[in-house]
Amino acid sequence: MLKSFLKIENLTLKLMISVGIVLFASIFIWSHFTIKFHEKTLINKKISDVDKFCNTVLNFTWFAMLHNPNEDMLDVLKSISEYNEIESIRIFNCQGQIKFSNTATELGSIAEKTAAACIACHATDTPVIKEDINDRVRIFKSDQGELLLGIMNPILNDPSCSTAQCHYHPSEIKKLGALDVVVSIKDVKNEIRFAKKMSAWTAIYLFIILAITLSFSIFRLVSDPIKKLIDETDLIGKGNYNNKANRISQNDEIGQLSTAIHDMGNKIESKQTELNRQKDLYQNLFDQVPCTITVQTRDYKLIEFNKEFSKRFHPKCGDYCYVAYKNQNKKCNNCPVERTFVDGESHFSEESGINKDGTVAHWFVKTAPLKDQEGNIVAAMEMSIDISQRKKLEEIVKDSERKYQAIFKSIPNPVFILDIDSHKILHCNNSALTVYGYKKNELEEKPFSILFPETDEFGTFIKNIDKPFHERLINFKKNKESMYVNIWVRPAEFTEQKVLLVTVIDITVSVETQQQLIQAGKMATLGEMATGVAHELNQPLSVIKTASSFITRKINRDELIDKEILKTLSQEIESYVDRAAKITNHMRLFGRKSSLLKEAVNINETIKRAFDIFSQQLKLREIEVKWVLKENLPEILADSVKLEQVFINLLINARDSIVTQFENNEGTDKIAKRITIATSFDEQIVTAKISDTGTGISKADKDKIFEPFFTTKKVGEGTGLGLSISYGIIKESGGDISVRNNPGRGVTFTISFHINPGVLNE
Repeated sequence: MLKSFLKIENLTLKLMISVGIVLFASIFIWSHFTIKFHEKTLINKKISDVDKFCNTVLNFTWFAMLHNPNEDMLDVLKSISEYNEIESIRIFNCQGQIKFSNTATELGSIAEKTAAACIACHATDTPVIKEDINDRVRIFKSDQGELLLGIMNPILNDPSCSTAQCHYHPSEIKKLGALDVVVSIKDVKNEIRFAKKMSAWTAIYLFIILAITLSFSIFRLVSDPIKKLIDETDLIGKGNYNNKANRISQNDEIGQLSTAIHDMGNKIESKQTELNRQKDLYQNLFDQVPCTITVQTRDYKLIEFNKEFSKRFHPKCGDYCYVAYKNQNKKCNNCPVERTFVDGESHFSEESGINKDGTVAHWFVKTAPLKDQEGNIVAAMEMSIDISQRKKLEEIVKDSERKYQAIFKSIPNPVFILDIDSHKILHCNNSALTVYGYKKNELEEKPFSILFPETDEFGTFIKNIDKPFHERLINFKKNKESMYVNIWVRPAEFTEQKVLLVTVIDITVSVETQQQLIQAGKMATLGEMATGVAHELNQPLSVIKTASSFITRKINRDELIDKEILKTLSQEIESYVDRAAKITNHMRLFGRKSSLLKEAVNINETIKRAFDIFSQQLKLREIEVKWVLKENLPEILADSVKLEQVFINLLINARDSIVTQFENNEGTDKIAKRITIATSFDEQIVTAKISDTGTGISKADKDKIFEPFFTTKKVGEGTGLGLSISYGIIKESGGDISVRNNPGRGVTFTISFHINPGVLNE
C-alpha cells in the first residue's frame, strides 16, 4: 500500500491523499469522542435526574411511612409510578421481599441476590451498602428491546424511625430495605442518535470544506507554483534563462525558491554567455586563423583540424598528417611533431613541398605539446603558415620597388619625401631637381624651408601642414627666381618610417594667365567707365575754363580784379585740378598690373573707392544708391586693388541688370532704380552685400553664373569674365561669394571674409 502510494507521481494527489487521510481520521476521532462525551453527559444527566427522583421518592415515602405507613405510602408510590418515564418502582425490605411494586404480580415475591438489581450490594456473602451512585446504576434492555436505566437506592434506618410511635426499628439496623427505580432512557437514546447524526453531517461538512480549502490552497500555493518552478527550471535547462512569465509573486518559501531559481538562471545565463563567448572565441580563433592547425597523436594521425586545413587538403579524422599534407606514404625525415613528443618542447621548421595541384609550396611549421592533468603528452598541435605567397610577393615587391623607383623618378611634377617631425627632405625625384635647379645632394637632408622665401610663408605652411591642399604658395628656385605653386601633403610610410609625401605643381603660368585676365577685366572696366570719367573730368575743366575766361576778359579790358574774387577763383581752380588729378591717379592705379599681395584692408574704404570711380555711371542712369555701412569694421586680409575690381564688377552688373529691367518696362512703375550697399560684422566674419532691383537670375543660370565666359547679356555687351574673375579674387583672398534672388526684384551678392588674424592676436 505504502509502495503504491509512493509510486504516485503527482505531488498534489499525494498531498491530497495524505492530508485527506489525516483530516478524515482527525474528524472521525473528534466526532467519536464528541459523541461519546455527549452520550456520557446525557447518561450522567439522566442518572442525576433519576437519582434526584429517587431521593424525592424516598422523602415522600419516609414522610408517608412516618404518618400512615400503610395507606399513605402506597398512595404516594402509586402516584409517582404513574409518571410517564417510570417503568417500574419497587421497594424491597431487608429480607429481599418486594413490599411495593407498580407491577401487582411482583408483590410479595423475594428477589434473588444474583439479580441485576441486587448483585451490586450482594456480590459477597456480607452485603455492602454502595454509597457511590455509579455502583448502584444499571443499564439494560427490556424484553421488548427498550433501553432502561435502573438505580437501586438503599433505605437507611433514620434515627427518627427508631423513635417513632407508629412502629419501631432498632437503631442497630442500618438498612431497612431498598428502593429500585427503573426508567426508560428512550429520549436519551434518541437525543444521542440525533447528536450522532448531526456530528456525522458536521464531520462530512467540515471534511468537504477543509478538503476544498486544502485542495485550492495546495493547488494555488504549492502545485501551481511548483509547476511554474518546474517549467522555469526546464526552460533554464533548455537555455531560456530569463523567463518572466513563470515568475512567482509569493513571499513565502516557494517565492524565495522561485527568486533563488531566477537568480540561479541569471547567474547560469551569465556564466553560460561567458562560456559560449569564450567557446565561440576560441572556436572562431581556431577556425578563422589564416593558417592550418592540426592536432596529432603519437602515430601522426589527425584527430582535429581547423577549417583552413580542411579547405586546403580535404582530410578526414584518422588520416596520417604526411598523407594529408604531402600525399606521402611515410613521415617526413625532419618531423617537428616527432621531436615534440620526444622532449615535450615546441619546435620550428621551414619546409617546402609540392601541393596536390603540382605547384611549389613553402611552410613555416611550429609545434606545441598538449598535456593531460598529470602532465603527460597526449597529443601535439602543429601550426603551419603557408609562405608560398610571401615568397612570390617578395619577388613581386622587388620588381615593384624597381618600378616604383622608375615611376617616382619620372613623375613630371616635383615630389618630396619629408621627415614628419623635422621636415627634412629625405628623398626627391628628378623633376624636383629639374624644376628647382638643385642637385640631389644639395636638397636631400636639407630643410624643406630652403625652397621658401625669407618670409613667414614657410611658417604658415608648417602651421597648416595637416591640410591636404595648399594653394598659391611662393617658392624660390636655386637662382632665387620665384614661382607660384600648389602643394599636396599627405602622411605616408617610407622604409618603415612615418613621413610626409609632398607633391608640388608649378602654377606660375596659370597665375600669370589669370593676372592677364584680371588686367584685361580692368581694362574692360575702364572702357565701361569712359563716359562717366569724361563727365567727371568735364566738370573741373569747365570750372577752370570759366575762371580763366573771366581773368582773360578782365586783363583785355585792363580792369582790376578784386583780390577776394581772384582768391576765390584760384582756390576753385586748385580744388578742381586736385579733383581731376585724383580721378586720373585713381584710374592709373586701378589700371596698373598688380601682383598677389595680401594686406590689411578696410572693406568700407574699398567699396567707397570703387563707388567714387563708378558713381557717374550711376548718376547718368538715374540709379539711386542706398548705403547701409557698419562703422568700425575689423580689417580683413586681401589685395585691396583686386577687391576694388570685384566691387566695380558687381556694381556694373547691378547697373546693367536695372537698365535691362526698366528697358523692358516689365512692371517697373512701382519699383525704384536702386542699388543697396551694406556691410556687417558677426562672429569674426565681415560681410558685404550688394543688392539691386534688376532682372534677377533664373534658376537654370544660377549654378553657372561664376563660370568663365558665361553671360546673360546680349552679344557684344559682355565678356562673361567679370564674375569669374571676381570669384577667383575672392577665393584667392580666402573669402566666399554667393548670390540669391531677392523676394521682390533683383539679386543680392554676398561676400564674406574672416577678419585679419592679426586683429585677434591684438
